[in-house]
Amino acid sequence: MDDQDLAAFEARATAWLDRNASRREQRVVAWGEGSDSTAVFHNLSDEDERALLTAAMAWQQRKFDAGFGAISWPLEFGGAGLPGSYQSAFDDIESEYDSPGHHEMFSVTLHLVAPTVAQFGTEEQKETVLPRFLRTSEMCCQLFSEPSAGSDLAGLATRATQDGDSWIIKGQKTWSSGARFADWGELICRSDPTKPKHAGQTAFIIPMNLPGITVVPIRQMSGGASFNEVFFDDVRVDDRYRLGGIGEGWKVALTTLGFERSTSGGDRGAQTVGASWAQLAALARWLEVNEDPLVRQDLADLYIRDRIRAFLAGRTAARTEAGGQPGPEASASKLMWTQWMTRCGDVAARILGPKIVADTGDWGTFAWTEHLLGAPGYRIAGGSDEVQRNIIGERVLGLPGEPRIDRNVPFNEVPR
Repeated sequence: MDDQDLAAFEARATAWLDRNASRREQRVVAWGEGSDSTAVFHNLSDEDERALLTAAMAWQQRKFDAGFGAISWPLEFGGAGLPGSYQSAFDDIESEYDSPGHHEMFSVTLHLVAPTVAQFGTEEQKETVLPRFLRTSEMCCQLFSEPSAGSDLAGLATRATQDGDSWIIKGQKTWSSGARFADWGELICRSDPTKPKHAGQTAFIIPMNLPGITVVPIRQMSGGASFNEVFFDDVRVDDRYRLGGIGEGWKVALTTLGFERSTSGGDRGAQTVGASWAQLAALARWLEVNEDPLVRQDLADLYIRDRIRAFLAGRTAARTEAGGQPGPEASASKLMWTQWMTRCGDVAARILGPKIVADTGDWGTFAWTEHLLGAPGYRIAGGSDEVQRNIIGERVLGLPGEPRIDRNVPFNEVPR
């Protein structure tokens, strides 16, 4: 396909968006206009969060039915079968239009679980669930982290015991975004505790309405309850829901995490997480500190970091769109993004002073609390900052790995 084909596609996409959405009238942050939210995570009631999800799902379904919802996916899954450059072109055009707000479940469903199922799923799984995921008629959550494992995902202890053509799942997962609204979950379990921790795991893609699954929301310090604990009390899962081979759970998990890191902090479409550099610059101007040398230095530093982050995210996205797997550069992109979010919140807190902790009613001030309290969550999500540094150190710089007393030791013999 040549540039002429791409130009025709862009014209068709623009015409469709003109018919189905409104162009954004304000591209520059103007103080006191519109929403002053800097939220990283939602602080909504269940009813309002469900309404947000319903609207966003409806928008994705309209795009999918028009041929714009899975542009670079194969035709057999309802995609358009076009190169990744066409998806990037549509995302750029769509960013000029108003669309429903961001929700973590869309990234999980479309960019994490769906491509993992495409890589490891059986033909039945691909034919059954992928069109539903890509159209977002059904949504997914991740069931990875556990309270006893911390950032050591390989140390998970939720058991999957084979029983004929079924598996009995018993254990607990935590920090699962949107789990109480999800139709499906990608689940990683310990299937053989006699093997080393990375070897004895098996993955599943399971319906979230199976008997024995209990979902409990976790109230976060930012006020919302985006995360959830999920309890499995002898949940029976048919073997046809297994994702990948028995004992391949760690390989499946790493693939999903690679997709997660490659999308962290990306510039896809119009959706953003947390505050933007433009919002911080507008805040500095409103407070009349934008001429202060130290503030100007902070703003310049954050602008540079924001551009580097965008370039890294673009490089990783291009590699994925070309059919490759996310590499260690995804860890660099994710680490740059979380550092940017943290520093942005710190700068806002310094220049706002007490206004960030006491709601004076001034537009665009106390709202920064949402960013400041939410940013630490992404230093853990998708692999903690420390894990990203280990990946870069070992796989890019060739540094010796950290000492591990559990290497090649059966999981059931590791002190816990």
